Amino acid sequence: MNTAMYEAAAGTQVFGYALILVAGVACVLGLLWAFRLGVKVREREPAPPRPDEQPKMPASGPVHEVSEVREPDEVPRAADESERLTPHQLGNAGTRRAEDQRRSRWSPGSSGSFGGGGGGRT
Repeated sequence: MNTAMYEAAAGTQVFGYALILVAGVACVLGLLWAFRLGVKVREREPAPPRPDEQPKMPASGPVHEVSEVREPDEVPRAADESERLTPHQLGNAGTRRAEDQRRSRWSPGSSGSFGGGGGGRT
């Protein structure tokens, strides 16, 4: 009776080992397939640009950013007071260069922001 129990346990153990082996082989085959698919995709991509195809600096030298103060264009009003304009009637929010190019500063004695912890205006 003990021999039959050991044989059954050995059969179950062999089945478990075979299942692990099959799962391992399936994982390896899946990785090989994914690698091959990646190689095929990479072959279809264009080659990196050659040195002569790289961007060149303009003859005038490097371009620097320009900082300027902008102010919004006037918002159009509806013809009738009871009517309101929808976003597509407003169009793009345009801006124009402000005449006064000085940066706006906080007023003296103000905290600078809501909840900033300052004393505020007194």
